[in-house]
Amino acid sequence: MSYQSWHEEHAQKHKKLVEKLSHLSDEELIQYFDFDNMVEKEPDFCVMYAKNKKCHDMETLNCYLCACPNFRVGEKSSTCDINSKDGGSITSKDGFVHQDCSGCTVPHKVSYVRKNFSRDWKEVMSKNFD
Repeated sequence: MSYQSWHEEHAQKHKKLVEKLSHLSDEELIQYFDFDNMVEKEPDFCVMYAKNKKCHDMETLNCYLCACPNFRVGEKSSTCDINSKDGGSITSKDGFVHQDCSGCTVPHKVSYVRKNFSRDWKEVMSKNFD
């Protein structure tokens, strides 16, 4: 699956869940996306939930920004717009340089979600693609 197709698929899934939770305040919505709560109440939202496995090793993981607003995808590479010290890169056989975000926890902190919050996930992620 390409980054673009995953992005579109996830945006629709996120929108549907946010609409279902429209009665919640912004803060309640952010808290709803706590990993432990999502595993319990929205097990089909992420493939990791079925394994009760976090995508990043951190105690309190917020899943609202599943993906990162700082992730950029171009024709031949993906990069980190903030050059996170915890990021890296992997070059595939076809020469595409993939940003490795596995060590970075920035977008999964509640404070970061609050700072970048919008009920429209695509709005937050609007700069992901060149």
